[in-house]
Amino acid sequence: MEAEHDRAGPSPDDGELAALRARVAALEAGGARHRPPRARAAFAVLLVLVATVLTPLGIVSTWAKNQIGDTGNYVAMMAPLASDPEVRAAVTDRVTGAVMQHLDVKTLLADVAPADRPALDRALATLSGPLTTGITGFVHGTVERFVSGDAFARIWTDLNRASQSAAVKALSGSREGAVRITDDTVTVDLAPVVDEVKQRLVDRGLKAAAKLPAVHTDFTVLTAPSVGRATMWFRALQLIGLWLPPVTLALAAGGVLLSVCRRRALVATALAVGAGAAVLGLALWLGRAFYLDSLPSGVSRPAAGAVFDALAGPMRVLVRLVVTLGVVVALAAWLTGRGRAATRVTAVWSGGIGAVREAAGFTGGPVGRWVHRARRPLNWTVVVVAGAVLLVWDRPTGLVTVWIALCALFALAVVEFLDDDSGPRPTVTG
Repeated sequence: MEAEHDRAGPSPDDGELAALRARVAALEAGGARHRPPRARAAFAVLLVLVATVLTPLGIVSTWAKNQIGDTGNYVAMMAPLASDPEVRAAVTDRVTGAVMQHLDVKTLLADVAPADRPALDRALATLSGPLTTGITGFVHGTVERFVSGDAFARIWTDLNRASQSAAVKALSGSREGAVRITDDTVTVDLAPVVDEVKQRLVDRGLKAAAKLPAVHTDFTVLTAPSVGRATMWFRALQLIGLWLPPVTLALAAGGVLLSVCRRRALVATALAVGAGAAVLGLALWLGRAFYLDSLPSGVSRPAAGAVFDALAGPMRVLVRLVVTLGVVVALAAWLTGRGRAATRVTAVWSGGIGAVREAAGFTGGPVGRWVHRARRPLNWTVVVVAGAVLLVWDRPTGLVTVWIALCALFALAVVEFLDDDSGPRPTVTG
C-alpha cells in the first residue's frame, strides 16, 4: 500500500501550491526591480527641502530687487507715509526742535537798539520762559499746518524719489546721500521740509526766520543693532534676486518629478513651500514687535511702526501670495487623486452640479462629450490661469485673492456643468 501511494505522484493540491509559490516569487522579484532606488527618493526629498528653505530667501530677494531697487516701486511704497498721522506728528516734532535750536528770544531781538537793551534784558529775566514757549508753539503750529497739507506730500514724494538711489547706496554701505546709515540707524535728511517751514514762518511775520542758517535734521527710518549686517545681506540679495525664485521653483519641480507618486509629492511640496513662506510671515510679525521694543527713547514708536509696515508691506503681500498658491495647488492635486476623502468630495461636487443640470434639462450633446474627454486638462487650465493671474496682479490684497478663487471655482463649476457623457453620475456612498 505504501508503495502504491508513492507511485501515485504528487497531488493536485501540491501542484497548485507550487504554482502559487512561483507566482509570489515572481511578484516579489518584479517589485524589487520596480522599487525606486533609495538614493532617488532621498534626492527628491532633499530637493523639496532645499526649495522650502530657499522660499523665504526668494521672497526677500524679490522684495529687495523690485521694491528697494526700483525707483517707482520705492516711491509708491513710501508715499503713503506722508498722510500717516503718526509720521506727520513725528516729523512736526523733529522739524520744530531743529528750528528752535537756532531760533531763540535773543535771536528775535538782535535788532533792538542798544539804548533799549538794558530794559529789555530786565524784562527778559522774567519773560524769557513764556516767550520761548510761545515761539515754540507758533513754530509748531506752522510746521503742523504745513505737514498736514499737500505741499508736504509733494516734498515727501520728491525726497523719496531723489533719495532712492541714495537708499540703495546706503544699504550697499555708502555713507553719502539724503539717506544714510550711521551707528546702525537709517535716517532721512528733512532739510527741504525745514527750508519750506522757514519761508512760511517769514510769511507769517517771523522775519528772524529768514536769518536762520541751513538746518539739516535727520528723521529716523530704521534703527536696530543688525542694520550694519543688513548691508551685507542686501548686497547678496541684489546678486541672487534675479535667479533665486526660478531656481527655487525648478528645485521644487525636480523633487516632484523624481518622486514615484507625483501627486502626493506635489501636495507635500506645495504645502512645504507655503509653510516656508508662512515662516517668513511669522518672522516679520515677531520682528516688528522686537524692533519696536528695542527703539531708543527719542524715536516715536507709532511712527517707526508705520515705517516698518510700509517697508514690510510688499513682502507680506508676497508671503500671502505664495501661501495661497501653495494651498490651492495642494488642494487641486489632492482632489484629482483617488483617495477616499478626495473621491467623496469630488462625488459631492459632481453630483450636486449634475443634479442642477438635470433639473434644468440641459443636454451637453457633442460639446458635453468633448468637455467630458478634456475635463482634466480644462480643470488644470483653470487652476494654472488663476495662479498666473494672482502672480501678475500688482500688490494683490486679501479681497483680490478671494475674488480670484471664487472666479476659479465658478469656471470649474461651468466645466462640470458642461461635462455630460450621458452616463451615470457619481454618487456619495456611506
